[in-house]
Amino acid sequence: MRLIFALLTLISSLLADDFITRMEYAELLYLNPRGIGCDKCHGNDAKGKVIASFRQKGEIRKLIAPPISNITKANFFKALDNPKTVMPKYSLTNEEMESLYEYVTKQP
Repeated sequence: MRLIFALLTLISSLLADDFITRMEYAELLYLNPRGIGCDKCHGNDAKGKVIASFRQKGEIRKLIAPPISNITKANFFKALDNPKTVMPKYSLTNEEMESLYEYVTKQP
């Protein structure tokens, strides 16, 4: 899968806008930025979802990924650059983060 993503990235850079649109590229990033897609935790619509339920000290608890469709740009970049909790660390360029931000904030 990484090879396919790398090839798509290379081809898109060679062909520029003639191959895929910026939003198509952003969707590819959302689905698989670097190993695990944002959709796995934040949902297909970036509205957030329950990642896991577990029992702790007799109580059922939930690990919930927050919605990112209405996050500020500063907080979005901060979360990607310096994740604090279970958020994975991604090595994204500023252009990739810009594309992702545009994609998640334009979700219906």
